[in-house]
Amino acid sequence: MRDHFLVFGAPVLTEEDLEAVLATFRSGWIGTGPKAAEWEQTFARYTGAKHAVSLSSCTAALHLAMLSLGIQPGDEVITTPMTFCATANAILHAGARPVFADVDPRTGLIQPAEIERRITPRTRVILPVHLAGRACSMREILALCEAWGLALIEDCAHAIETLYEGQHAGTFGRAGCFSFYVTKNLTAIEGGMVITNDQDIAEQIQTRALHGLTADAWKRFSDTGFKHYEMVSLGYKYNFPDVHAALALSQFKRLETNLQRREAIWRRYDAAFANLPCLIPPPPEPGTRHARHLYTLLLDLDALTISRDRFLDELHQRNIGGGVHYLSLHLHRYYREQFGLRPQDYPHALWHSDRTVSLPLSAGLTEADVADVIEAVTDVLTRFKR
Repeated sequence: MRDHFLVFGAPVLTEEDLEAVLATFRSGWIGTGPKAAEWEQTFARYTGAKHAVSLSSCTAALHLAMLSLGIQPGDEVITTPMTFCATANAILHAGARPVFADVDPRTGLIQPAEIERRITPRTRVILPVHLAGRACSMREILALCEAWGLALIEDCAHAIETLYEGQHAGTFGRAGCFSFYVTKNLTAIEGGMVITNDQDIAEQIQTRALHGLTADAWKRFSDTGFKHYEMVSLGYKYNFPDVHAALALSQFKRLETNLQRREAIWRRYDAAFANLPCLIPPPPEPGTRHARHLYTLLLDLDALTISRDRFLDELHQRNIGGGVHYLSLHLHRYYREQFGLRPQDYPHALWHSDRTVSLPLSAGLTEADVADVIEAVTDVLTRFKR
């Protein structure tokens, strides 16, 4: 038994991060300004996108990406039920209807064949989610978009470092949307980003992100002199402050070394859990790079006397935090009642949702922490094996 609780998803924050934030405080400019612009340029270079617009969240990024494509009431957007509710909520905020397509039961990723089954004359966008850092089948999804004349927006909340056939996640479609929430591989505490190769989309999002004001409205108070601004469209308060951008820029310096540490922990988990009553994550598909955002086991419930939720309770009693990614959206009360969904409508998502459990995976874990996780998981799965 650990003497203190191991928090699931705790961020890695360093003195260098603190100094970067303090330097921004001392500069006198902590709202949206030059640091946010620097972060946008840095992230665009990293992903190979022509444009990047920083925002308050990935949810905001998804919302504005859809508005920039002219999504409106009556339109449909096909996405996965195995995601956080923000993905589908953003579709609703844009006025469209989310249409779920079933997933691969092992990976939890949306299946191209299931996408095609759900296409109707009202479909406008396909919105895949690179779950846990694993790339979706982009070649097949792009072929569907081309064949049916559909736009592609990628949810890359888990996929900052993800590559597919050498190309960065988020650069395949009209827009890619990223998250820098506190649990992500790179955190700004809160924050998001849209990347795109379309200048018009970038400009629309930049304007809508700050009340619909003319671009670079933040410069009206800069040392270049006062400038009048004008509201040119109905926008939102989705801007990204410099104090958060300073943290993101500092975190970015350790992005690759943190990934290497998570890969090392992943290998230890794979070796430890391979012969227990569970399925370990499949290896990354050839030609892809896995961002290693979430390490998820699929419990073999037929070989166990406990449920997934009881498994998590048992870990908690051993001072180990865990998570569920995710309870399939079609099982949530709002979506069930709003769209008349039944559990059996998406059998693979239901199967995955009942069994998936995420274990602590952070570059900040010590060797002792990793050993504690392995010991706790092994103990629970052995103790409750049929």
